[in-house]
Amino acid sequence: MRFDIVTRLAVHGALALVAFAAGTPLRAQDDSSSVQGSIYQRPFISSSGRTAIGGYVEANALYTREEGIGPGLSMELRRFNIFLFSSIGSRVRFLSELEFEHGTQEIALETAIVDFRVSSALVLRAGILLPPVGAFNQNHDGPRWEFVDRPLVSTEIIPSTLSEVGFGVNGRVSPASGLTITYDAYLTNGLGEGVVLNSTGRTHLASGKRAGQFAGDDNGVPALSGRLALRSRRLGEAGVSWYGTTYNTFRLDGAEIDERRGLSLLAVDVSTVLPRAIEVRGEAALARIELAPGMVDVLGDDQWGAHVDVIAPVYRVAGGPFRGGTVNFITRLEYVDFNVGHFASTGGVIGDDRTAVTLGASVRPVAGAVLKLNYRREWAHDILRNAATRSGALQLGVATYF
Repeated sequence: MRFDIVTRLAVHGALALVAFAAGTPLRAQDDSSSVQGSIYQRPFISSSGRTAIGGYVEANALYTREEGIGPGLSMELRRFNIFLFSSIGSRVRFLSELEFEHGTQEIALETAIVDFRVSSALVLRAGILLPPVGAFNQNHDGPRWEFVDRPLVSTEIIPSTLSEVGFGVNGRVSPASGLTITYDAYLTNGLGEGVVLNSTGRTHLASGKRAGQFAGDDNGVPALSGRLALRSRRLGEAGVSWYGTTYNTFRLDGAEIDERRGLSLLAVDVSTVLPRAIEVRGEAALARIELAPGMVDVLGDDQWGAHVDVIAPVYRVAGGPFRGGTVNFITRLEYVDFNVGHFASTGGVIGDDRTAVTLGASVRPVAGAVLKLNYRREWAHDILRNAATRSGALQLGVATYF
């Protein structure tokens, strides 16, 4: 019941946003530097004609230890992604992304969208899209980040990178000079049974991504996602987003075989630039999952997490072939709790959480390429909250657009 009420409110809110965008008299503004415009803010597009091909590559060397034991040094080609873009007339454009992950271990079509631009305030979108849950799911390219690992909250609570087939609308309006409001609202196939039936031993939204999710929905109830953001040229961007779906197969051949169970994700993201060009960005998310009776203590029906990144330039190249390049000091604080609450039988606090701190430096010889040196320290508690398992990793990475 809780999920149905929230879904109806979200649908009505999304429809109101669409009506506002289609009929607003406010001056529209193209602001591709926002999170919403990040998928088109890639170097290979800016110098293209009608059709362009580009991509990015990300490779790392890792030395990891857990409680003093580890595999030692290893290297990986983590991602090799190919972009294809085409401008089909003045109001229609196409963008796709094919991802090769861990060499050729995983090959996936991450994005394949067609945008029809009615105006800047109303763009119709369809295809394999990135639901706008938080900022990272839409803005996750390796060359844009100073850290080798992706944020825990963005991959373990929000199941980034999440790609789903669907359609919807987005747009942007500028009610005042230097101020932009963006919105996104989509219907997609949604996550599946793997949210609960997985190998992690906990509720895990990322495991709800299905092998056949691009071919159809397994329960006939689409997911709804949306994001509303405010961007100021002076202050930065802040957004709030929501994702909700029914994840279990509750009906088979027209017959009810189970209770309908839903999940919802609420996320908040911020990014700003402080004096001395210090960049701060972060994301927080809360997940609520409806579970069968008796499963709450073990699997967890509430999860949350957050991260904060600080990137501080310490040296800028004044001349030569790398003029404008920067050396940055970086730090990240992050936390995720996979099972919020207390045991019903004992009243004790349920564990199953992870805390991590990353320190390091990055070198950007040009805007679209980065060298990363990170030291990451993590503490993880099991469900009984026994003494934390400690791990550390020295990480060297390189990522660049091409």
